[in-house]
Amino acid sequence: MWLYNKKLQYPVDIKRKNLKMAKYLMSQYGGPDSEMSAAIRYLNQRYTMPDDKGKALLTDIGTEELAHLEIIASMINSLMKDATIDEIKEAGLGGFFAEHDNGLFPLNPEGVPFTTAYIETTGDFIADLESNMAAEQRARAVYEHLIDLTDDIDIIKPLSFLRQREVVHYQRFKELRNYYLNNKIQKKP
Repeated sequence: MWLYNKKLQYPVDIKRKNLKMAKYLMSQYGGPDSEMSAAIRYLNQRYTMPDDKGKALLTDIGTEELAHLEIIASMINSLMKDATIDEIKEAGLGGFFAEHDNGLFPLNPEGVPFTTAYIETTGDFIADLESNMAAEQRARAVYEHLIDLTDDIDIIKPLSFLRQREVVHYQRFKELRNYYLNNKIQKKP
């Protein structure tokens, strides 16, 4: 059970419409290294962690990723607000509009829908933690690329926050992996 504080983890205050940027941000909404992929991955993997320390970390980071998904959704919604059909078509979002109107739907910027193939889990907690570290690094790189695609500070600020959280998540996964390796913790039979 959660206590839900009805505000974003980081505020989104985008003042200008930018449909091309909204399309780019879809990479972090429904792409392979998206916040959605990370949230589901970590919330699934927590069950195969060998102890409560690992389960707690994956639960905490997984639920935080859901908050990040909400930030990305809010950004996309703000960037598309009041868009005309001509603007939607010009931004290459005509196909998206045809199927979803201005509703959000998890896909990448090329229109490829989210797939559960993005959710990695092996049941081997060390392999999963190493995969998670790599996923956090990929997500960090995507945020850096997204930042490079805009000069709008109202977009850069939340993207910078999200980028920094990827760095922190990487560090926490690395610490947990090292703890398990240094203490020779193994999977329970």
